[in-house]
Amino acid sequence: MYSGSSDGESHEAAQRKIPPASSMLWVRNLRRFIGSGTGLGSEALMELETKRILLDIFREKQQKSAEAGTIPSFYKKKPEEGSISHRVQRLAKYRFLKKQSDLLLNADDLDAMWVCLRENCVIDDATGAEKMNYEDFCHIASVCTEQIGPKCRRFFSPSNFMKFEKDESGRIAILPFYLYVMRTVSLTQARIDMSELDEDSDGFLQPHEMEAYIRGLIPSLAQLRDMPTGFIQMYCRIAAHKFFFFCDPHRRGKACIKKVLLSNCLQELMELHQESEEEVTDTEQAENWFSLTSAQRVCDMFIALDKDANGTLSKQELREYADGTLTEIFIERGTLLSICFLKVYNFSWLILVCHSSDEAADFFLYPLFAICCTPSLFEKFLFSSIGMITLFILSYVYDVIRFLKFVFVFVADSI
Repeated sequence: MYSGSSDGESHEAAQRKIPPASSMLWVRNLRRFIGSGTGLGSEALMELETKRILLDIFREKQQKSAEAGTIPSFYKKKPEEGSISHRVQRLAKYRFLKKQSDLLLNADDLDAMWVCLRENCVIDDATGAEKMNYEDFCHIASVCTEQIGPKCRRFFSPSNFMKFEKDESGRIAILPFYLYVMRTVSLTQARIDMSELDEDSDGFLQPHEMEAYIRGLIPSLAQLRDMPTGFIQMYCRIAAHKFFFFCDPHRRGKACIKKVLLSNCLQELMELHQESEEEVTDTEQAENWFSLTSAQRVCDMFIALDKDANGTLSKQELREYADGTLTEIFIERGTLLSICFLKVYNFSWLILVCHSSDEAADFFLYPLFAICCTPSLFEKFLFSSIGMITLFILSYVYDVIRFLKFVFVFVADSI
């Protein structure tokens, strides 16, 4: 009995000494290794990513179901300047943006990736294009991870491979994939730079923040490096105003960072990266709003209208705009909505006449419909005798907006 009792006690003691599997270091490392997908084949990697995507969809649906019965919060008070919460928020934002910046590929990393793509691709006999199938794609991912590091791994996921057009052999061209990587890196860097200037961290940029972003870009834009120092501030105002014309159609005084990144304005601004203006024709420089030639033309046009050189446009000076095309009632009521000074007023008209067919111009033209109509006529259109807006009223408003677009196209041709 004594020996049996001692054996039982020793067995229980041995069980107490053995830690659970989840607390062992090698078990945690093994689970982390399997979860990262490192060392898995192409089919297993695709299966793993599919499970992750489905799991994310399931969790998102669960979260929506849990929040369905609650009223969302539309307002969140911002922390006061200098408070502890404000300092913690700024520190957390700085560390997050620093971490995101460290994960970006630099110029050397992009060059190394391009070399890896070209060394491990195949040449299409029919078109001569450099292509790769999915096996080559996975092999290039391993080579790039060894040479560049794990930060390039996210570009070589199965879902990214499926985004590109494939030929009959299931191969994709390496050039569109490389341009996709460069575009992603460029937009992410722009997002980080804009977020650093976003003082209240609400995802929107105010005019002075957008001007600061453009001012920081000028040294990196080849066609703007030689800009006169005294003209930099005015150029930033001109460039920022076009961003707000398209990205802030409701005139709230702030532009959403996501809209700025996806707008054609940012792409048009980045075209100034070309090393020499000799590669760009005079017509292309004139059409690009952000070129130095276009900005100087806008400034010269305002100076020509500003006869007394006081920095503002009076009604008499505004009558000479576009050879007197603007009507008297338009000038009288248009000056009530905004002050005629170079920082705001004149830019909107110039952008409008150049982009009158764009959707953003409609938001600008609807207030002009109210300006061009008398108060009684405008009130009659909005509130008919039956107490509602009819189809006839909407058709009339649409015809007026279309006529205003025609007028501004005529003005643009006469400038």
